[in-house]
Formats: sequence, structure tokens, C-alpha cells
Amino acid sequence: MITYALIFAIGCYALALLFNLYRVVKAPGVTDRVLALDTMAVNAIALLVLFGIWEGTAIFFEASILYAMTGFVATVAYAKFLLRGDIIE
Repeated sequence: MITYALIFAIGCYALALLFNLYRVVKAPGVTDRVLALDTMAVNAIALLVLFGIWEGTAIFFEASILYAMTGFVATVAYAKFLLRGDIIE
């Protein structure tokens, strides 16, 4: 039963990634694109966790933590660039 739930969840998150990719390409503003990229990072983290459950290894969980830290720093840096025009002061 857990196998079917994992397949369904992986499919849903993969579809969400495709919708986010469409939003990155067709968004009207830069802030919408940043939000779509941040949502893509969250969906990618969820996919990594689901693959970790599927395979039964901890390496996917560690990769998801690293990806979460990198995604957070990238989102904050891009938001700061949009607000001030400069990342490093």
C-alpha cells in the first residue's frame, strides 16, 4: 500500500514541478518567477525525501537538507538583489 502512495505522491510532485516550470517561463513579473523558483525548490526537496523513503537510504535525506539550505540562501540573495540592487554591501 505504501508503494502506491509513494508513486502517487511522486507523480503529483513531478506534475507540480512542471507547472512551476511553466510559471517560471510565462510569469508576468520577476517576483512571480522568484516565487515559482522557490516553490520548485520546495517540490524538489519533497521529491528527494520521497525517493529516500522509496530507496530506504539516508543519503537522499542529507541531500534534501543541503538543497534546502542552498535554496533558502539563493532565494534570500535574489530577494535582496531585487530590493536593493546589491547583494554584498
